Amino acid sequence: MLRIAWSTLRTRWISFAGTFAALALGAALIAALGQVLASGITSPPRGPQRYAAAPVVVVPGDRLTVDTWRGGSSAPLAEPRGLGDDLVARFPGAVVDRVFPARLSGGPPAVGRPWSAARTAPQPLVAGRAPSGDGEIAIGAGTQPGRRGPTAARALVGRRVPVVTATGITTYRVVGVTEAGPQPTVFFGDAHAARLSPRVDALALWRPAAEVRTAVAGTARVLTGQDRALADPFREADERARNNVNTIAGIAAGFAAFIAIFVVSSTFAFAVGQRRREFALLRTSGATAGQVRRMMYGEAALVAVAASGVGAFLGPLTTRPILDRLAALGMAPEWLTPSESSVPAWVAFGTGVLVALTGVTVAARRAGRVRPAEALREAAVEPRAMTPARWIAGLGLLGTAVVSMAVKAIGDPGSATNNKTFMPIVMLLIAALGLLAPVFVRPVTRLLVAPLERLPGAGGVVVAGGTAASARRTAATAAPVLVTVALAASLLGGAAMSDAAKSALQTRPVRAGYLVLPDGDAGLDRQLVERLRAVPGADVATETETSVYTLEGDTQLIRRPVQAVDPGTLSTALSVPLVAGSTAGLRDDTIVVSRTWELSLGQRVRMWRADGSPVTLTVTGVLGDDSPADAYVTPAHAFSALPSVAYVTPRPGVAAPAVRAAIEQAVRGHNARAVSRAEWERESGDRQASASRFGLLAVLGIMLCYTVIALVNTLLMAASDRAAERGGLRLLGATRAQVLRYVVAEALAVVAVGVVLGFAATALGLLGLGAALLRLAGPFAFAVPWQPVVAVIAVCFLLGAGAAVAPAIRTIRTGGVAIPRS
Repeated sequence: MLRIAWSTLRTRWISFAGTFAALALGAALIAALGQVLASGITSPPRGPQRYAAAPVVVVPGDRLTVDTWRGGSSAPLAEPRGLGDDLVARFPGAVVDRVFPARLSGGPPAVGRPWSAARTAPQPLVAGRAPSGDGEIAIGAGTQPGRRGPTAARALVGRRVPVVTATGITTYRVVGVTEAGPQPTVFFGDAHAARLSPRVDALALWRPAAEVRTAVAGTARVLTGQDRALADPFREADERARNNVNTIAGIAAGFAAFIAIFVVSSTFAFAVGQRRREFALLRTSGATAGQVRRMMYGEAALVAVAASGVGAFLGPLTTRPILDRLAALGMAPEWLTPSESSVPAWVAFGTGVLVALTGVTVAARRAGRVRPAEALREAAVEPRAMTPARWIAGLGLLGTAVVSMAVKAIGDPGSATNNKTFMPIVMLLIAALGLLAPVFVRPVTRLLVAPLERLPGAGGVVVAGGTAASARRTAATAAPVLVTVALAASLLGGAAMSDAAKSALQTRPVRAGYLVLPDGDAGLDRQLVERLRAVPGADVATETETSVYTLEGDTQLIRRPVQAVDPGTLSTALSVPLVAGSTAGLRDDTIVVSRTWELSLGQRVRMWRADGSPVTLTVTGVLGDDSPADAYVTPAHAFSALPSVAYVTPRPGVAAPAVRAAIEQAVRGHNARAVSRAEWERESGDRQASASRFGLLAVLGIMLCYTVIALVNTLLMAASDRAAERGGLRLLGATRAQVLRYVVAEALAVVAVGVVLGFAATALGLLGLGAALLRLAGPFAFAVPWQPVVAVIAVCFLLGAGAAVAPAIRTIRTGGVAIPRS
C-alpha cells in the first residue's frame, strides 16, 4: 500500500500541496517558537550592571523568613531594609551606596546616588568635575530633558537645574557630566546624598570575598561574580520579560498546532469525499478496509515527514528575527541569546508527523468504510454530510464549551479577565462549529444568496443550488475562514471586553473629579502632596502601594498588595464597596480586607509589613468583589514608599475650573500631571487595550498564513472536480465571463458561510465571557476593534475569489476544448 500511496502523491500532488504547506508552516512555527522559548529559558542572565566594577558587594537581606510547623517559609521583601551603621563601620574606605528617587524636572526617570558610587559601574566624567557642595550635582548622559546624549548633557554644565527628589523640588548647579550608566543617574555629594536618603543600600568593596564574609558574619548578603546582578534595578523586570517571551511563544505555538490539525483534518476529509470512487475500485480489486486505511496513513506519513523536515530545518533560522521583533515591540528583553539546542527542531518534526497522523485518523476510517459497490453507482449529489460520529463529536464539544462557560460565569467570574482561560473555550467552539458546519450550510447559504436568486438570469439559482447541494465540500472550504474569523473576532473582542471590565473595576469607584499621577514609577514627592493639600476648596486623598505578608494555612507565607490611604479623606475620593464593617474604623492597628482573605469582621490577624516587621491588625471591614483594591491600611505602614496617585475632589460650591488651574499650578515641575476623571478613564482603557493587543495581532498573522494555505488548497482541489460542471454550463449557452462570474459568486458565498459560522462561534464565546464579566464588574461599555476583524474578513474574500478564478480559467472546458475568449 505504500507504493500505491507514493503513486497517489505523484499523480494527485495538487491535492496534497496545501497539506504539505500547512504542515511545513506548522513545523517551522513550532521549531522557531520552541527555539524562542528555549532562548528565554537558557539565555544566561544579564551580567552585573550597577556594580560591574566592584568585585564584592554587600547588600541587606531581601527576604522575609517565618518559622512554621513545616519549617521556614520565605518571600521577597517589598521594602528594602538597609544596612546597619555598625556593619558600615566595619569596612572603612568602602563605597557607601544609596539609591533613591531623583530626576531632573521634565527629564526621564532617574535615580540619585552619591558621587563615590560612580566608580562602581563605572561612570567616568566626560566634562566638568565631581560635585562637592550641597548645591552641586553631576548628571549622567541621557538624564537631561529634551535631546539626550553626551553633547546635550555637556551644554548643562554650569547651569542651575531643578531636581525632584522624595522631599520635593530643589535647584542644583550642574558641575559635571558622566558617561551613561546602566540607568539614568543624578550624582550628589556624598554628605548631601546621605541627608536625602539616610538608608544605606549597598557597600561596594575591593577586598577578598572571604574576608568580607567573615566580617559580615551572616548579618547581610555578600555578592560576588554573577550574583552582583541581584542588586541591579531591572532584575525583576528581566524576569518578567523572560516570562513574557515564554508566554507569547507558548500561546502562539499552541495556536499553530491547533490550526494545523484543523486544516490537515479538513483537507484529508475533503480528499476522501473526492476519492470515494477510487477507494471503491481498490476495494473491488481486493483491497481490504485495513489496507485502504493504511494507504491513507502512508500518504499522510510521507507528506508529514517531508513537510515537517523542511519546517524543522527552516524554523530555527527565524529565531533571531523573531526575538528582534519582540524586543522592538517591548515584549522581550534585548539581551536574550538565541538557543543553539536542536531539541525544538526535533520536537517540531515529531509534532508535525503527529499532527498529520491525528488529522488523517477520521478520514482514514471513512475511507476504509467505502463499499466496493460504490464504484458502479457513484451519485451526483454528495452522500450524507453528517455521520453519527460527527454529530456526537460536534455536539459533545459544543456542550463542553457551553458548560465550561456556565461554570466560570457562576463559580469563578474573576478568571474571565484572564485571556488564557478564554482561549480554550474559543477553540472548543470553533472545533464544534467546524464539525457541525454541514448542518448549517444549506440554511445559511439560502439566506445569503436569496438576493441573488431575485436577479434576472439563472446565475443566482445556479450559485445557490451548487453551494447547497455540496454541503460537505462547502463546509470544508469554509472551515479555514471559520477558524480565522472566529479566532480574530473572539480573541480581539474578548480582549476588548476583558480590558473594559478591568478598566471599569479600576475606575468606577473613583469619586474624585481630578487625579494627579506621577510621570514614572517614583511616586508623588512630599512637597507636591503638601501643595495639593493646600489647594483651596478641594479635598485631597493619596493612595500608596505597599504590601503585607500573611501565613496561608499556617504554612505558606503570602505577599499581598495593599493600599495605604488616609481614612479621613478616603470616602470623598473613593466609593469603597463593603459587605461588612466600614472604613471609618481604619486606624494604624486595623485593616480592611477583601473576601479573598477569608477573614471575618473583628478578627485579629498576625502579619508582617513591607519591611518584614511583625504587626497584629484587626479586621474592621470586608470589601466586595468589585473593589479596586485587595486591602486598605493607613499610611503608617507605607514606610518610604511615595503615593502613586492623589485624588482631588472640589468641595460643593467651588468652581471646578479654578480647582483644575490650581492643581496644574501645583504639579508644575514635579514630574507629575493632573487629569480629570473622564480623561483618566479613557487613558486607563487605552492602556489596558494596548497592553493586550500585540500578542493577539501576532496570532492573527499566523492564522492568516493558514487561511491562505487552506483556502487556496481546498479551492484548487475542488477545481478539477468542477471542470465537467463548468463545461456543462458552457454547453448550455453560458459565456466564459458568465461562468467566471458564477465561479467568483460561488467562492464568495462559501467564504460568507465561513464568516457567518465564525461570527456564530464568536457570539457564543463572547456571550459566555460577557456573562462572567457582568457578574464581576457590573454593566460596562466596550468597543470591539472592528478594523482588524474587517481586514481579516476582506483578506478572506480576496483569497477566496482569487483562488477560485485562477484554476477556473485553466479548467473550464467544453468537450475537451478550451473556452474561447469570446
